[in-house]
This record gives sequence, C-alpha cells and structure tokens, in this order.
Amino acid sequence: MQNVQEKSQRRQTKMSRRDLMASAAVAAVAVSSGTSKAKATSSGGKFKLKYAPNFGMFRQHAGSDPIDNIKFMSDQGFRAIFDNGLMGKPNDVVDKIVRELDRQNMDLGPFVLQGIGGKSFVTNDKENRDKIIKTVKDGVEFAKRAKAKWALMVPGAFDTGLEWDYQTANVIDNLRYCAEICESSRLVIVLEPLNAWTNHPGLFLTKIPQAYMICRAVNSPSIKIINDIYHQQITEGNLIPNIDMAWNEIAAFHLGDNPGRKEPTTGEINYRNIFKHLHGKGYDGVLCMEHGKSKPGKEGERAVIEAYRACDDF
Repeated sequence: MQNVQEKSQRRQTKMSRRDLMASAAVAAVAVSSGTSKAKATSSGGKFKLKYAPNFGMFRQHAGSDPIDNIKFMSDQGFRAIFDNGLMGKPNDVVDKIVRELDRQNMDLGPFVLQGIGGKSFVTNDKENRDKIIKTVKDGVEFAKRAKAKWALMVPGAFDTGLEWDYQTANVIDNLRYCAEICESSRLVIVLEPLNAWTNHPGLFLTKIPQAYMICRAVNSPSIKIINDIYHQQITEGNLIPNIDMAWNEIAAFHLGDNPGRKEPTTGEINYRNIFKHLHGKGYDGVLCMEHGKSKPGKEGERAVIEAYRACDDF
C-alpha cells in the first residue's frame, strides 16, 4: 500500500513539474509576444524635433486613411506631418485632418501653393503678376481652413533672354505683392531653392544664399526660406554654416539623404549632427520627410523610424 502511495505521489510531483514548466513556457511566449508587439507599436517617446512624415510614408502599417496615418505617426513619436498636395484634397477630408492633428497635438508642415510648373516670378509682366496675386489670395483662404502656417512657392524658371539682376529685381517685386497679401493673415510663404544638377534644371532659385538675399530685400515676416537639405547638399554643401548664415530667414526644412533621396543614414549627409545643431539652436519648426524608403514594405517603414530614432539620439 505504501509503495502504491509513493508511486502516486511521484507521478503527481512529475505532473506538477510538467505543468509548471508548461506554464512557464506559455508565460515566456506571452512575454516575448508582448515585447514584440510593443516594439511594433510603441513610439519610444516623442522625438526631440518635429520630423514630419507624409501620408504615404507608412501605408503598409497604417493603410491609406489619413486619420489612421496620423494616429500611427503619433504613436511612433512623430510630432508633425506634411502633405504637399493638401490643397487638392476635398474640404471634408481637410477638416478631418485638422481635427485629428489638434487631437494629437501635431503640427502641419508647408503645403504646396505653387510648384515647379507655376508662373515664373522673374518677369514684371502685369498679367503674370495678377495670376501670382490670385494664387496667393487662394492660398490665404485655404490656409485658414487648414490652420496652416506655411505655404510653399517655387519662383519658377529663369529667363535666358533677360539679365539675371533684372530677374532678381522682378522676383523681389512680385514677392512684395505676395507679402502684402499674407501679412494680415500671418501666412508665411516659404521659398524653396532646388538643385539644377540632378532634379530641376532651368529654375531661377537654386541656393540658400540667393534665397537669403531675396528675403532680406523683400523684408517681410511673410516671405521666408524652406531649406531642403537634400537639394542643398547637391548644390552647395556647407550645410551647417549656410543654416547659420541664413538662420533668421529659414522657416522650415525638407529632409532626404544624398545620393538616393532616401531616409537619413542611407547616404553621405550627417543628419545626426544637423539635427543636434538645430536642436541646440532651439529650432521648433517642422522638418518635412520628403524622401523615399531604402527598403520595400513594412521593413522599409520600420527602417525609416529606426533611422530617425538613431539621428534623434543626441
């Protein structure tokens, strides 16, 4: 009888050990799964600077709905978004975007008011100037709806038949008309210099010092610069010194590494040092992530987030 009881106790002990080990294994899997999920959804805290993805940046994770995208971006620690094509969206969609940005306490970067194909500012032609003025007035009204602070304009192509200094004077005059329209609404027109070597040959505005000179001549808080780091690395380099020299006239930034125009850490630009420098200067504006992804699918989207985490670690 005693042997039977001892065997029964040993069997129960073995079963208890097996149950305990099984429970531990289940718990380990649960912890592991929870950790993995946290890595996929946790932001790791808010970024120090306002890096701003666009609505297509995280489509594999967030889908195509702009509100879901804003929520995902906020969960990942982003504090701003940008949408070059915002002005072309239906009013009800814009209204929803604005409400969600307010809920998430996120900023909106510059929308494009006049892109590369717009009328050139280099002429003093009245008909052309009237079109520019109408474009700006439309932009002011849209900015009120979108609660937008900045609208991007490209001054357009240069004129091969007109002395460069006359073109510069005409650009300044046209921008003074724009400034007069914008100042009461506090909308800021940001001028974007673009590189003529790789992407945009034939344009008038290509360099930060050139844009700085024009802004100083216009002399209005409503006419500033958006410094596209990708373009300026191609055109002139000397990135941090040019940021410092033009600092009082810079309102926003575009980002993208070179070569390739993908996320930071994929090219030659030391974005960690640039971001550290901007943070040290107290920059609180938007940095629009106007670049592609180095890898496809969700892996590429995670790589973008990880790249900004690495460059924001200072």
